[in-house]
Amino acid sequence: MRVFEHANYPFLSWRNRAYVISAVLILAGIASMVWNTVSRGSWLNYGVDFSGGTVVEVHFTRDVRVDELRSAASAAGEDWEINRFGSSNEFVVRMRAFEQQAGQDAATRVTQVLSQRFQPAEFEIERTEAVGPKVGNELQQRALLAILVSFAATLVYLWFRFEWRFGAAAILATAHDILLTLGYLAVTQSEVSLGTVAALLTIVGYSLNDTIVVFDRIRENLQKPRHGASYLEVLNRSVNETLPRTVLTGGGTLATLLALYFLGGPVIRDFALILILGIIIGTFSSLFVATPVLYEIEKRWPHLGKKSPLRGPAGSGGRSRAPSTV
Repeated sequence: MRVFEHANYPFLSWRNRAYVISAVLILAGIASMVWNTVSRGSWLNYGVDFSGGTVVEVHFTRDVRVDELRSAASAAGEDWEINRFGSSNEFVVRMRAFEQQAGQDAATRVTQVLSQRFQPAEFEIERTEAVGPKVGNELQQRALLAILVSFAATLVYLWFRFEWRFGAAAILATAHDILLTLGYLAVTQSEVSLGTVAALLTIVGYSLNDTIVVFDRIRENLQKPRHGASYLEVLNRSVNETLPRTVLTGGGTLATLLALYFLGGPVIRDFALILILGIIIGTFSSLFVATPVLYEIEKRWPHLGKKSPLRGPAGSGGRSRAPSTV
């Protein structure tokens, strides 16, 4: 990390560009949420874990086109959602209803339908998952509760750890990260499962931790003699001083997640992809959102107490200097 040993990048000077990028991405996500709600009835593509239904994973011994499976289902009068899952010979058959009735489970139905088009030796059922609608609704409520509780715990922690300016900036940066991630899920219509909720909670923790590291350095530098440096210069220097740690932590985490994405198999791929996106967004917000928001808050509501960050060191005769230029 010698490259960043004496880093002096003007991160705060780039804040307006970062605001524009964040605003465009957030508005695109919100627009997609509204469109999906109007056209589909739900702004997120809830998986079986939340919406209820049945998923059957089918593995073929040869390459098969997804339209062949859909044709077989349509010919049998079945309205199934069929998608490729991982490799070219693995597919997921999704049934919106809870298919386990009249002594015939979903795996048997899928086998019967596919046997009309393919030889029984050409495919096999790998996995079957069934979740009733009541269980799906309960999981939705508990997932939302978990996210809200974690966010409330974050508020309490920041209240004790920092003064309100730092806490408000950290909360806005964390909310920014969650909105961008949810916007990605809405735009791509990626399936939302329990793994997705776990990834969101992980993103909240990572983003908050990265922001707190930067804020700790800012607080340390504000307590040191500033030698005429403005508040903006102190913030910018603090971000540059923590840049090696940010790059090391983010780079190491990304390397692990990329390995999971490419080598972990299709089951964990969506989880890893959301975490990769969250790490990138979290690092971006620590550099270009959290600290600039703290600067904007201090400009509008300056701390004029005894230890005001806008005041210089005590001058001659025990009098304080005038506030530094922001």
